[in-house]
Amino acid sequence: MATLRIPSRFNGPPDSGNGGYVGGLLAEQHADAAVTVILRSPPPLDKPLEVRAGELYDGDTLLAESRIGEFDRDAPPSVPFATAAEAASSYRSNEMFASCFVCGSGRPDGLRIEAGAVGDGLVAAPWIPDDSLPLGHAVLWAAMDCPGGWSLPDMFDRPALLGSMTAAVHDLPEVGEQCVVVGESHGEQGRKAFSSTAVYGADNRLLGRAEQIWIRLK
Repeated sequence: MATLRIPSRFNGPPDSGNGGYVGGLLAEQHADAAVTVILRSPPPLDKPLEVRAGELYDGDTLLAESRIGEFDRDAPPSVPFATAAEAASSYRSNEMFASCFVCGSGRPDGLRIEAGAVGDGLVAAPWIPDDSLPLGHAVLWAAMDCPGGWSLPDMFDRPALLGSMTAAVHDLPEVGEQCVVVGESHGEQGRKAFSSTAVYGADNRLLGRAEQIWIRLK
């Protein structure tokens, strides 16, 4: 039985772990290329959590479960770095997301992946990894999280939280590499919204890809 701890730096909502980062930690327990992680309860920060047969627990509370994953569609298309940088200038956050490790505009120690529109249902953001933290699968999963949410329409009026994520990491970026993260919306069904994301390196290689289900809060 493995034990995981989510440092407070890696929050999504203020008091719980970023869904993509938590999913990446759980996916690291698998040897499979693609892993699906379903989030069941908000994972607490700075607390030992147990991994039991691919499931993450806080005591008796099930936080997340994982299994072998499969993709239903192609990865979103790549976008030039300059285009993503220009799109990011239109990014705006709000109080609900400002402290998020991945997309929070109030987090100088975060990834600051601030995705803006580059097409209909398509967003992109530049990302230049630095040396402030190790670049592993969990960080790449985190990078692929929020752009999927920001590809959804009406996120300010009808915010959504990550429900599940299927992802695969093909390669890791270099420190200082000019990467682009892309998110694409794929429609909604009731309170569920569907999206996909991808991270591309400076040479346009696909570093990782993901498909997500988001749950609207209202």
